[in-house]
Amino acid sequence: MNKWGTIATWRMSYEGLVAASQLLTEQNSAADAVETLIQKVESYQYYKSVGYGGLPNEAGVVQMDAAFMDGDTFAQGAVAGIEDVQHPISVARALSRNHYNSFLVGTGATQYAKLHGFTTTNMLTARAKKIWENRRAQLRRQSLNPYDGHDTVGAIALDQQNSLAVGTSTSGLFMKKPGRVGDSPLSGSGFYADSQVGAAAATGLGEDIMKGCLSYEIVRLMAAGCSPQQACDQAVYPFIQKLQQRYGQAGEFSLIAMNTKGQWGVATNVEFTFSVATSQSHPQILIAYPAEQQSTKIQPVTPEWLAAYEKRIKKPLD
Repeated sequence: MNKWGTIATWRMSYEGLVAASQLLTEQNSAADAVETLIQKVESYQYYKSVGYGGLPNEAGVVQMDAAFMDGDTFAQGAVAGIEDVQHPISVARALSRNHYNSFLVGTGATQYAKLHGFTTTNMLTARAKKIWENRRAQLRRQSLNPYDGHDTVGAIALDQQNSLAVGTSTSGLFMKKPGRVGDSPLSGSGFYADSQVGAAAATGLGEDIMKGCLSYEIVRLMAAGCSPQQACDQAVYPFIQKLQQRYGQAGEFSLIAMNTKGQWGVATNVEFTFSVATSQSHPQILIAYPAEQQSTKIQPVTPEWLAAYEKRIKKPLD
């Protein structure tokens, strides 16, 4: 069996990664693996930063962003501010087949999805609406930072034909301004893939991630001879330091990468979970932390962490 691999951001990607791993084992394409993985996350109502159940914007509307890239051809498709579409990643992948009009936003993206038969549904769940209502009430009583819950699912897959694909999907910042777009659908910032080198994807505060075009920079460093881990460390940590010095602050950054050998890497400035599997290792959930000398500490998550996570995301609302 030829080498294959897949890596994705956050604990929420694990079930999708298991499904993607099975596809890759059966010699399916990296593109199918990425789409399947992200669809699983988009469908799960308790993941409040992606798809169905995603937290709405300031006006109470769930606006989603997604992107897909084929590392063989550099073909890309993306949507931003799309509404009431069950799987934005599938729309993005379909758009990647177009030479023109491959990145659609707002009503144009939504209309395209409807005209081309993509499943539409109300993406605002009762739980997400209640969280929104509670936050609005809090904001009336006291000054709070509404911008939380912005974890993007980013996924990379390497198939047995040595092709790479990458995708992203997110409902973006909670209580964002209507029409706000982060890094996730932006080529080179939220994602990048080159089947002769590797791929990378980002999650975190898009306004700051896009200042560094970090996904492209990681792929560039891999092309120059760095391992995925070296590339992540060398791209992410110096830029965070530079941003703090020149812009005055840096938001949350977490990036993942994989090369054509199935080797992977991550870098982060927060506690960051991710899922990974290769032809040499079973699917697993790991946790990463920033470490000394601009490096990354990685270890398995504990059963206690996983139990606390499940309890937290399903916690009854007041």
